[in-house]
Amino acid sequence: MELTDYLLILRKRWRLVLACLLVGTIAAASVAVLETPKYRATAQLFVSATDTGGLASALQEGAQFSEDRVQSYADIIDSRRITDAVASRLNIGLSGSRISKEVKATAPANTVLINVSVTDTSASRAAQLANAVSDEFANFVTSLEATQSHATPPVKITVVKEATTPASPVSPKLPLDIGIGVAVGLIVGLAGAVLRETLDNTIKTPDDVQKATGRSAIGVIAFDPGAKDRPLVVIEGLQGTRAEAFRQLRTNLQFVDIDTPLRSIVCTSSVPGEGKTTTICNLAITLAHTGMRVLLMEADLRRPRVGLYMGIDNSVGLTSVLIGAVEFDEAVQRWGPEGLLDVMPSGPTPPNPSELLGSRGMADLLHSLEQRYDIVLLDAPPLLPVTDAAVLAVETTGAVMVVHHGKTRREQLEHSAQALEAVGARILGGVLNFAPAKGPEAYYYGYAYSYRNQTKAAESALQPARTTTLARPEPALPPDGRDSPSSSQDEQAANPVSVAAASPSSNDNRDAESRPESAAASTLPSEPSPHSEQAPGRSIPLGPPASAGGQSPGLTAHWETQNPSSNGLTPPLSPYPAPHPEAGEGGDGGRSVG
Repeated sequence: MELTDYLLILRKRWRLVLACLLVGTIAAASVAVLETPKYRATAQLFVSATDTGGLASALQEGAQFSEDRVQSYADIIDSRRITDAVASRLNIGLSGSRISKEVKATAPANTVLINVSVTDTSASRAAQLANAVSDEFANFVTSLEATQSHATPPVKITVVKEATTPASPVSPKLPLDIGIGVAVGLIVGLAGAVLRETLDNTIKTPDDVQKATGRSAIGVIAFDPGAKDRPLVVIEGLQGTRAEAFRQLRTNLQFVDIDTPLRSIVCTSSVPGEGKTTTICNLAITLAHTGMRVLLMEADLRRPRVGLYMGIDNSVGLTSVLIGAVEFDEAVQRWGPEGLLDVMPSGPTPPNPSELLGSRGMADLLHSLEQRYDIVLLDAPPLLPVTDAAVLAVETTGAVMVVHHGKTRREQLEHSAQALEAVGARILGGVLNFAPAKGPEAYYYGYAYSYRNQTKAAESALQPARTTTLARPEPALPPDGRDSPSSSQDEQAANPVSVAAASPSSNDNRDAESRPESAAASTLPSEPSPHSEQAPGRSIPLGPPASAGGQSPGLTAHWETQNPSSNGLTPPLSPYPAPHPEAGEGGDGGRSVG
């Protein structure tokens, strides 16, 4: 790894490093405070050669003789013969072995000096022991060096510096101990951060996605804490990071393969909880905003969630069509303002989802829908628990794999890619979901931030936005499916607020078709959608069609009307779907289980 990699690890794991640093500092300070103070007293001895007549003249130099003896003397000062004599002489309650552990002698190089140090918990006792050991050692050397022919020994030990009572302890030294604790804590923290990063095998970057799947990451979706309450961010008219990421995903899909049009796409993941359902729902809405004919199909027959997020009835759907209970046109539901897109819910839960999705009838249905719609998006179960997604991916143009940032392990993603390749399915790419919006691993679109701020500034200069709540039911239509001029005029006269609020939505559709992003859809057909026609003065329908009684199951259209700014921004249109329960996929901060 390079220096930049270590700096990135430090930014990512700074909490671990800081924790180890604090632990090391606190531990060192605690040991220093709790440790018993120790004092050190030092006495100094001088070793010299004595004149013994012929002996001194026999030596080349008396000093050289003394130096030869100094190191040997330093090694035997703490011997039991000397310390036992000191213990008997002082009688202070210390044994000879205890005094031996407290005594230390050193001999500086090229000198005839010996430093005798005693470290003890009592300052006065340390000085007393140092002086006693020095005196006893001088007597010991005299008897040791004496010979029968010479009564006077050739070496003399002189105490040149007596030990004094120390004023301050030598240990503990609080600044030094804390410094050592800080250094140790920092080293342990850095080592732990590097080790944890090395052992972490979760997917965190688009490069990790490409290495595991062999395909590039075609989208990075930032984590949004508010996704739990509003998972469908692209219908809010906002220009935030997450909404812009889905538009970027739509653009990247158009250039996955310019030679092969994408007519049907399966959205899956490795394990539950990676956000595949919210991803495919927002992608469907984003594609529909370009004027394409989009069908969103719930193919997760085990744990369906599309109906909850889109706010539609799930009692009749794909399973009903496959078993021949109803026709397709009877099961599909229009969703969004002026039928923005079609949604096929899952229907009743079957006992054999894999066999049903892999049947010949499912393949024929997909092929016929590819001719009827510009693109068909299928929400499929995760790949590792069941084989449903792999069975569907064979019959479609390709599969998009949603990956949970920092949660999906590399081997899980590799096994999922291998499962698709084993059946001959095509992997279009991966979508890195729940990417952090802040910190060293943040992925965001700077254009989205500035664009949002400019939009807010432009809106503040305009007249205040007014909010109108419209009823869900639609007025009765003539047999040809269009409002007659007389009925439109009557409705405008009866409900002028509804007409005034509905007018900007028609402009919104026209502006969406004229945006440059729709012109880039070279691989995705962009024939005029029959759903894009709008009758003046009609209320915006949400979710399933009206029931037989003319009333919808409790859904209302809530939207905000604003004047478009001069920079070509379309007025935000905000139909909110029915709230979904917090359990299941959306139970953990908007994370879609799928």
